[in-house]
Amino acid sequence: MPTLFRHEGFRVVIYPNDHRPAHVHAVKPDRQAVFVLNCPDGPPELRENDGLSSSELRNVATAIAAQLEDCCERWKEIHG
Repeated sequence: MPTLFRHEGFRVVIYPNDHRPAHVHAVKPDRQAVFVLNCPDGPPELRENDGLSSSELRNVATAIAAQLEDCCERWKEIHG
C-alpha cells in the first residue's frame, strides 16, 4: 500500500486493489479513518472512523485537504 504522506503519527495511504470513489486511509497501528477525496476540488469527507477522536479527525482531514491535488493524482496513477 503506497504511503502518500505521514502526519502526526498517521500514514495516509491508498490500497492498490481498492474500490471507487477515490479515497485514502489515515492509519495508525490501533485505529484508522477513511476519507473520500471528492476529486478534484474536495473537500475530503469522512466515510469511516475506527477509533479516532474528533480532534484527530479534524487534524488529519485538514492535512489531507492540504495535499488534495497530490492525493487525487496518486489515486489516478494507481487506479486509472
